[in-house]
Amino acid sequence: MDTITKPRAGPLTIGQLSSATGVNIETIRYYERINLLAAPPRTRGGHRSYGEEHVHRLKFVRRARELGFGIDAIRALLTLAEGDNPSCQEVRNIAAVHLADVRTKLADLLKLEGILSRTVTQCDIECCASPAPLCPVLEILQH
Repeated sequence: MDTITKPRAGPLTIGQLSSATGVNIETIRYYERINLLAAPPRTRGGHRSYGEEHVHRLKFVRRARELGFGIDAIRALLTLAEGDNPSCQEVRNIAAVHLADVRTKLADLLKLEGILSRTVTQCDIECCASPAPLCPVLEILQH
């Protein structure tokens, strides 16, 4: 991740916004294209001119992405965060769905870890046992 710097007062270029938030320039452009970040006004020369609201929103999005939230969930969270009366229950529900997804992925990773661990152990045993053994890793990938 890029180093995050404190934004200076006044309008920011896309490079300065990137430095201030730690978000890659191409990612900023992508977030604009999918309307996750409002398109900024442009200078007379056609350059983007970002404000403090862009910095705050982009930091929110970056942190949500770091926590693994998907784009749709981030949209919903932003809507709730920027509303006059955010519903803690709605935010909780979004987080609970994400937590369930994380737990499912963890369970899948534990299964994967077990399979790979057993296969590597099998390699240790079989690969040393004969001059031309079948490789257990290749064997598992071919079936």
